Amino acid sequence: MIKRLAQSAILKKPIRVTVNVLFAGFIVFSSQVGQAQSPERDPSASSDAGQELSALVEQGRKLADTKDWAGALDAFQKAAVLDGKNARIFSGIGYIQAQAGNFQEAATAYRQAISLDPDNADFEYALGFSLASAGDDWAAATAYRRAIKLDAKNANAYLGLGAVLARQEQYDEAIGAYKQLIKVEPKNAAAQEAIGLLYLQQGNTEAAILALQAAATLESRRSSVQLGLGLAWLSQGNRESALAAFNRATQLDPHNGKLHLQIGNALEATGDRQGALAAYQKAVNTSPDLAEAQLALADLALEQKETMRSLLAYREVIRLSPNSARAYYQLGMVLKMRDRTQEAIEALQKAQTLYQQQGQSDDAKRVETALKELTRS
Repeated sequence: MIKRLAQSAILKKPIRVTVNVLFAGFIVFSSQVGQAQSPERDPSASSDAGQELSALVEQGRKLADTKDWAGALDAFQKAAVLDGKNARIFSGIGYIQAQAGNFQEAATAYRQAISLDPDNADFEYALGFSLASAGDDWAAATAYRRAIKLDAKNANAYLGLGAVLARQEQYDEAIGAYKQLIKVEPKNAAAQEAIGLLYLQQGNTEAAILALQAAATLESRRSSVQLGLGLAWLSQGNRESALAAFNRATQLDPHNGKLHLQIGNALEATGDRQGALAAYQKAVNTSPDLAEAQLALADLALEQKETMRSLLAYREVIRLSPNSARAYYQLGMVLKMRDRTQEAIEALQKAQTLYQQQGQSDDAKRVETALKELTRS
């Protein structure tokens, strides 16, 4: 269980314009889309065509600054028609597509930029970023390696490479990529943290703690490092040290509902139901619209027979996820426990309808059985 939690707790904190891609949901590509390559001004030219080209690039850059991706893309595509040999125009197109979430299209544009400027490490990094964001980890790793070959000091490329290798469960290779980065940047806390969490994923808690402590020394205000240390201490049964680390994490980032949720998950996994319940309550107090936290609170409160607390949380889950058949079913069962029969029937009927619409016939039958029992009572 601790291994699963470690997977979901890797490098949480984003760095500027980052994309969180942790291998079970959490490894950050500690890398900035904006660095690879944001639209740039094109050198002005004296000819009419050159002036039109410069105007289009400048227009596209300004529109990108205001996040008008459709308008910026249109301007850069028109510029590409005028000058199909300008690598930075295609890089600008790739940047815009990536910012708009069109990662396959971004990769296509960056490949065009690379064909025109094959020795540009930033273009290779941006291609890797786009491919990784599109889910093509193998191709992303190839692009990251090319970026590193062109620029051995490209920290973002090492971080990206480690991330995609970890997602492919090539943990030793991922650790190797992060260690390469540490040789280049000995004070890179993100790399130390990633190494620690990968060791934790492999069950090597001693090595994990050493790496995470090194990360904490390098960047003392990194809450995700403290979360990782807490997980590592828990896996060793050192509850006192784990709670101290979790406390430091929440002090560093008190308004992070997801952090409280992860701490709750860790405590629940080790059997500390009351501690987990308190953490889930902090998560929903901090982030009321965090449906996952509301659901965790509702489920655990129900297990602890705190039916009113559970009822309120399930209603919040339904508010946030109105098509959650499970939430309606659980709400119906809580209402039944509180002898609110008519409300329970309505909730269960809604659950049955949703299960049927979603093609979950076994669950729909389970609700039907519950309804029959309720109407007979």
